[in-house]
Amino acid sequence: MIVFIICLLAAYLIGSIPTSYLVGKLARGIDLREHGSGNLGATNAFRVLGWKIGVFVLICDVLKGAVPVLVFSGIAAEKGGFGLAKHNNIGLVIGLAAIMGHMFTIFMKFKGGKGVAASMGVFLALAPIHFLITFAVSALIIGVTRYVSAGSIIGSILLPVLVYIFYPDRVFFIIFTIIVGILVIVRHRSNIVRLLKGRENKLFP
Repeated sequence: MIVFIICLLAAYLIGSIPTSYLVGKLARGIDLREHGSGNLGATNAFRVLGWKIGVFVLICDVLKGAVPVLVFSGIAAEKGGFGLAKHNNIGLVIGLAAIMGHMFTIFMKFKGGKGVAASMGVFLALAPIHFLITFAVSALIIGVTRYVSAGSIIGSILLPVLVYIFYPDRVFFIIFTIIVGILVIVRHRSNIVRLLKGRENKLFP
């Protein structure tokens, strides 16, 4: 049980690594909290620091979600993990810890990104086919509208639907995707207001 808790904490801490802040400071001497949208996420890094650094930050943030699931799930499962291992749900809890770390990083006074990239990594590890379908749809929406927030929100709604269609018997998995989707949408509440008012920032002109 102690090992399981340690794995959860480790996943949270990995998720908490403020990639965009560190890269902004090291590469350009810029604190992203004081530029652009002020958000410590890949999208703001893309706008403020350029597409190359933005892509690098995105990849790092995706790994912050995928690596804890791939590394710690097996370790935690060996210890039982409150019985979650019996239903293949260890990875979900580990993934949620990483996502929460990304959203509420302990290193930045619990102010982090919006959880999209870390969630991408978690679902890439747990449900790659469903993730890739969702990613393709979200990318299409972003490409057409140039609103990253729109693609992220639609993806947060689509993924739980796909999981329900393909895994109707995995109630915990369905609930997990719904919870993550709600968290991501709530984190985008200011973006939703700007979208409705036609004032949302586009990824590129």
